[in-house]
Amino acid sequence: MPRDRMPLWRKLVRDRLLWLFLVPGLAYFLIFHLGAAFGMVIAFTDYWPGITLAESNLVGVETFQKMFGDADFWHAVLNTVEISLLQLIFYFPVPLGLALLLHSLTSTTIKRLVQNVVYLPHFISWVIVVALFQQILGGAGVVNGFLADHGLHTVDIIGNPDAFKPLLIAQVIWKDSGWGTIIFLAALAQVDDTLYEASAMDGAGPWRRFWHVTLPSIRSVVVLLLVLRLGEVLSVGFEQLLLQRDAVGPAAGEIIDTYVYYKSLGGGGDFPLAAAAGIFKGVIGAILVYAANKVAHRLGEQGVYR
Repeated sequence: MPRDRMPLWRKLVRDRLLWLFLVPGLAYFLIFHLGAAFGMVIAFTDYWPGITLAESNLVGVETFQKMFGDADFWHAVLNTVEISLLQLIFYFPVPLGLALLLHSLTSTTIKRLVQNVVYLPHFISWVIVVALFQQILGGAGVVNGFLADHGLHTVDIIGNPDAFKPLLIAQVIWKDSGWGTIIFLAALAQVDDTLYEASAMDGAGPWRRFWHVTLPSIRSVVVLLLVLRLGEVLSVGFEQLLLQRDAVGPAAGEIIDTYVYYKSLGGGGDFPLAAAAGIFKGVIGAILVYAANKVAHRLGEQGVYR
C-alpha cells in the first residue's frame, strides 16, 4: 500500500513507540497548564484558604478592580516591562551574534569546544548562578576583597537597586546566550554555500555576504523567535527575581510573577488577587503574540501560525 494512502489508525499503530514520546509532554501541559487554567475561576470569587470553591461567593470583577487600584501591582507591571525590554534589546541579539561567530569558525574541534563551554551555564540552576554572582560581586565577594586589599573603595553591586536591572541582564546573557545559539546555528547550517561562493565571485566581501546572504536566509527564524519572545514579554524569570528581590527591595525587584507569589503562597493568602494578576499576564501575552504575528505576516514572514 502506498505510504500516503495508509489509514490513520495503521500509521498510529506503526509509529506507536514514537507517539509514546509525546506522553510526558502532553501530561505536563494537561496537568500544569490546561488543568491549572480551571483555577482561574477563583479570581471571580471571594475564595480564601480553608473553604471550598463551592462555598465561595461569586464577586464578579471586583477582584480585578481591586488589582487595578493597587499601586504595587502597577509597579510590578512597570518593572516587568522594563526588564523585558532590556532583555529584548541587550540579550536577544547576543545569541545571534554568538551563532554567527561560531558559524564562521573553520576548525571543527575549536567550534565544538566553544559550543560546549557556552552551553554549560544553561544547565546550572538559578540558585547556583545567583550564589556565584554574590561570591564575585557581593559585599564580601572577590571584587570587593581585591579593592579592599589595595586600599580602594568597595562597591555593593548585588544590593544596589540602581545596578539591579543591568545585573539581571548580565546574568541572563551569561547563563542562556550560549543555549540560545542552537536554533540560529541550525538555521545557518541550512544556508546554501553556493550563495556565498557566487557572491564571493561577484566581489562581495564578508560584510556584504553577511548582509545580502546570511541575514535574508535566517530572517524568518529571527522573526519567529522575536514573535515568541514578545509573547513572553511579561515572563522575565521568576526564580531569578525571587532569589534576589529581598536584597534590593520590592521597589526594584518586584515583577508580576513575584507579585502573584507574595499575594498568595508567599504569605498574603489573597488567592483571587493572585489569580487575577495571572489572568492579566496571560491575556496581555496572547494579545502581544497575535499582534506580533500579524506584523510578521505584513512583513512577508510565516510567523508562528497563519
